[in-house]
Amino acid sequence: MNITKSPKFIYFAFIWHGFFLALTVSMLDLNTVFPALITTLTESKIIFGALYSVMLGVPLLFNIIFSHYLKNKLYKKKYLLIGIYLRSIAFLGMAVFTFYLSVSYPMLTILSFFFFVFLFSISAGFAGLSYSDIIAKSLDSEKRVGLYTVKQFFGSSAAFLGGLVIARIFSIGIEYPLNYTISLIIGTIGLFISSLGFIFLPEPPSVITSSKESLGKFIRRIPSILKKDSSFKLFIIVENLAGFSIMILPFYMLYAKETFNIDDSYIGLYLIVLTMGTIFSNIVWGLLAKRLNSKAIVRFCIALGGLNPLLAIFLGTTTPDLFAIVFFIIGFMISGRKIGFEPYLLDIIPRTERVEYLGIRGSLNVLIVILPLVGAVIIRYFGFNVTFVIVTIMMFLAVYLLGKISDRQLEEFC
Repeated sequence: MNITKSPKFIYFAFIWHGFFLALTVSMLDLNTVFPALITTLTESKIIFGALYSVMLGVPLLFNIIFSHYLKNKLYKKKYLLIGIYLRSIAFLGMAVFTFYLSVSYPMLTILSFFFFVFLFSISAGFAGLSYSDIIAKSLDSEKRVGLYTVKQFFGSSAAFLGGLVIARIFSIGIEYPLNYTISLIIGTIGLFISSLGFIFLPEPPSVITSSKESLGKFIRRIPSILKKDSSFKLFIIVENLAGFSIMILPFYMLYAKETFNIDDSYIGLYLIVLTMGTIFSNIVWGLLAKRLNSKAIVRFCIALGGLNPLLAIFLGTTTPDLFAIVFFIIGFMISGRKIGFEPYLLDIIPRTERVEYLGIRGSLNVLIVILPLVGAVIIRYFGFNVTFVIVTIMMFLAVYLLGKISDRQLEEFC
């Protein structure tokens, strides 16, 4: 037996990538490090929200185009690798602009970030579709959930290591902008190393049944796909509503900085606590995965996303150290989304149309595109507390609608 085709090697390849990707992402953690860097460059919450709209929305807007291009490709690994390398270039670009221009020309640095965040995000969307298709055709449903759980554990361990590195960088007196530059350079190297996990991974050919059609015809066919597949349609609605919890994540750091007037030394502390929550949550998610299905994990994750804003309001009246509990729960939510949402989606979409469905799902996740900017506007005019309450209401509406996807509907599309 060729060892590269064994499930153990497949696990190893994805775990290797997940480990170094998590280490990389922690160097510019979107919930702690990146918000702190942006607020160093500008006090405008509108600019802050716009950057996050680009970060979260660009991969989704282009997913239909990407999926249409990739759907008739037998092999997609090279597109995954191209996406990873482009993300590495984006990290390097941000490092260069931060080091050389952020002090004298902060607004020019912000403008460059819009370009590099766009590059980072568009390559993430391209790589993400390829990644999901490769993992789906390499392992069956039961093994996929197991891999996501194990991968999340190693990824959380890497994120914890990254948190320690960030805490060290921001606590030993390395001055701005060298502190952020070092973290971005580490991220650049980590992304390149993460790609090595896929170099020798054999990729099974995709099942291609659809005839070649134009992009316009494919887009016109989307309403009929949603009409015939009620499970998929409900999933898209639920994921859009669940996007409210993603919208608010980076604003917790801003809330803490404004409420407690904390300095950058808390960046490392909150990141470590966040990764501790992610690591501990793997035990919980692992137990749930053995006893329940991925849908239960999604439900629990969304409920946490609804409770955390209320907890933030309460802890905002205490101390910055106690406020770390909010980031601990964020760790739970982040790992829960990775372990629950993707396997659940792969369970309910047709195997032969997987890439098309993934592309439709991404591009119809439209609220993610505008929510960070909308959140920034609401916070500016109505404050954090009103925004937090709105998020809670939307999340529990998502929990209700998730329950409308019946087990019978799920079985029809497995």
